[in-house]
Amino acid sequence: MLAASFIFASAAPGTYASEVTLDSVVNQVVGTPYLYGGTTTSGFDCSGFILYVLKKFNVDDLPRTSQSQAKAGTPVAKDDLREGDLVFFNTVGSGVSHAGIYVGDNKFAHSSSSKGVRISSLSESYYKDRYVTARRVVNDNSYSDMVSR
Repeated sequence: MLAASFIFASAAPGTYASEVTLDSVVNQVVGTPYLYGGTTTSGFDCSGFILYVLKKFNVDDLPRTSQSQAKAGTPVAKDDLREGDLVFFNTVGSGVSHAGIYVGDNKFAHSSSSKGVRISSLSESYYKDRYVTARRVVNDNSYSDMVSR
């Protein structure tokens, strides 16, 4: 018993704490199936996925649809993206129809209608050719919480 308490006491700080970062929240739901209108871990559509993730960081005033989300916050240039920024795409030829959350390293997390929640690259030709805009909806405090390691 004494040995067990020594092992736990000597562990690095935070080893057993559940730190909530953008990466941890996204990784917990990667693979969740696509569900039109879905906003829970039973299934997400792209904008429902965004609402679910950002709510973990007290961003809970976003509109429901990707078209409306593309008008929220402030515009951000593609070269200035930071973790938590929203990225938007025209996938059906009639304006914004898909959205994701930038996670760094030129990648974004999203709920794909064919593959569910996944991480994709903005450099993939499909997304590169359909990129429309990005918006910053996360304040500096929530951003710090998202990326704290």
